[in-house]
Amino acid sequence: MQAHSHFLFVYGSLLSGFKSPAYEYVSRYFELKGSATVKGTIYDMGTFPVGTSNDTGRMIKGELYEIRNPKELSFVLAQLDDYEGLHPDEGEDVYYRRELVNATLESGDVISAWVYWYDKEVEGIPVIDSDNMIDYRPRNQD
Repeated sequence: MQAHSHFLFVYGSLLSGFKSPAYEYVSRYFELKGSATVKGTIYDMGTFPVGTSNDTGRMIKGELYEIRNPKELSFVLAQLDDYEGLHPDEGEDVYYRRELVNATLESGDVISAWVYWYDKEVEGIPVIDSDNMIDYRPRNQD
């Protein structure tokens, strides 16, 4: 049986607050259901943050979206997989993976949703105290 969900949890560049081109893509195909949290940890890579499923007792705040047209889900996820680099060109590394997580809405409802996690070693990388990537400012910016 294949894992399945019509929901997407975002916590980084796909958040509405970042106003990135990738967010415009998400907002075209998904409807925002609300703020949500998942178990995970945000690490400071120096110029950008990354989220992992590492259970350090922390939560990551983000947004939960539902696909507008379920028939488009495979196509849309393939486009997001490409954006996140899940299928790199020869010689390039894969830095993220997509998996299902339990996202908890502010109402307390728990929804199974797709998320993109950083998939490299983070040992020795500083943990970001904030649970919200919108609050993150890279160390090289003042």
